[in-house]
Amino acid sequence: MTTYLDLIPKTDVEQSAKDFKSDQEVRWCPGCGDYSILSNVQGFLPELGLARENIVFVSGIGCSSRFPYYMNTFGMHSIHGRAPAIATGLAVSRPDLSIWVITGDGDALSIGGNHLIHALRRNVNLKILLFNNRIYGLTKGQYSPTSEQGKITKSTPEGSLDYSFNPVSLALGAEATFVARTIDSDRKHMTDVLRAAANHEGTALVEIYQNCNIFNDGAWEPLKDGDTRDDVMMRLVDGEPIRFGKDMEKGVIRTADGHIAVANVAEVGEDAVIRHDAHAKDPGLAFALSRLSNPRTLENTPIGVFRDIERPSYDRLVRDQLAEVQAKQGTGDLQALIDGGDTWIVS
Repeated sequence: MTTYLDLIPKTDVEQSAKDFKSDQEVRWCPGCGDYSILSNVQGFLPELGLARENIVFVSGIGCSSRFPYYMNTFGMHSIHGRAPAIATGLAVSRPDLSIWVITGDGDALSIGGNHLIHALRRNVNLKILLFNNRIYGLTKGQYSPTSEQGKITKSTPEGSLDYSFNPVSLALGAEATFVARTIDSDRKHMTDVLRAAANHEGTALVEIYQNCNIFNDGAWEPLKDGDTRDDVMMRLVDGEPIRFGKDMEKGVIRTADGHIAVANVAEVGEDAVIRHDAHAKDPGLAFALSRLSNPRTLENTPIGVFRDIERPSYDRLVRDQLAEVQAKQGTGDLQALIDGGDTWIVS
């Protein structure tokens, strides 16, 4: 069986990150985490060996959505929250394209919530990079759907009352076939996750914890600080026991009531520690892992690939259905379709 990458024209020219840098001045605030994401993507794409004219970046609205301007590929800075809808049209009609959606926590999860959910459940062949800085940066610092409860911002001076969205939980609940999380400050980890997403057929959602040093500086600091990082962040590796801590002293176990929890490995024994299975058909463990982290302290935060399963992509199913209908009925007559049924002439 051919993969979707087999349908995309390859280049016989050796590429480097420089080939994917456009001539546009990068206009993000100095120190913004978007720079590292851009650099990682530009550095990673040459690995795919795809012709640049067959790669497309579609974005919505927000700081992250300037991304297509800085890529020397095709792209579109589209409509607030609607990037998945526009990208879906491209994916269904053009199997020869590698299509990436760039969005932020506000763009994807507020006005774009429904578009994101339905792209995920349909398994459209898109790679969605969701930059999550837990704030509205472009509009200067209002709370976003991922801001923690109690967050004091310009729009919530007494603290946000909203219960925050968890993008990974949302994606798993929508039956996404590939769901991952990475962080802007870990280049190697992000590249590994991007590589896995790029090779996945269907919708791949990658949440990227990204710092906004102007309006929400330090939002993910416990996951970046060398003194705290190993104690609060667990790295998910398929087939490996889920352990973390400076001395790998913590592990994820199944409790007597069927839930999962973090325990001291010395107390429960190594055999009690759960092995991560990103390819499990049942998303139950992946969903449970996505709920482990504390949204305030960021304790027990998993990063890595939560789920990676095979299911035919929506666009492949559409092409197969059209081919089946054409084989049975022959080439359709568009004019007959327009003229068929009840018609009216309005004068």
